[in-house]
Amino acid sequence: MKVILTQDVRGQGKRGEMINVSDGYARNFLFPRKLAQEATADNVNTMRMNDKAKKEKEQKAREEAAALSARLREMTLTVYAKGGGAGRLFGSITSQEISEALKVQENIDLDKRKIVIEDSIKTVGLYTVKAKLGFGIDAPLKVDVKEK
Repeated sequence: MKVILTQDVRGQGKRGEMINVSDGYARNFLFPRKLAQEATADNVNTMRMNDKAKKEKEQKAREEAAALSARLREMTLTVYAKGGGAGRLFGSITSQEISEALKVQENIDLDKRKIVIEDSIKTVGLYTVKAKLGFGIDAPLKVDVKEK
């Protein structure tokens, strides 16, 4: 019997896949637990439409990430921090502070977990951090650290 999985089933397949299983396994295990539905013409058509919509949504997100990458490459973000004189800062600049500065200055909402700081930023100056935007797209972001 052909069924479409509505959830991941260990040893059988992932959600959205159409697999072939025995009638008893489908009737006694998959259907009562709502792990699968029978592969009727309507269900197969719905599955194909969902796959198409998912691919379009993913393509749109990929294009947005590429556009954001181009925008981040060209900008220089200014972050202000308390300093103790002679170019030294109290503490260091975190990805959270960079994310907040992006939101305030450029109106870009980027999660702090997507910002990678190679070496800790403890002095005033110009630094380059990496923004991981997903889909294998990374963008360098110039951060200009200034003392308050």
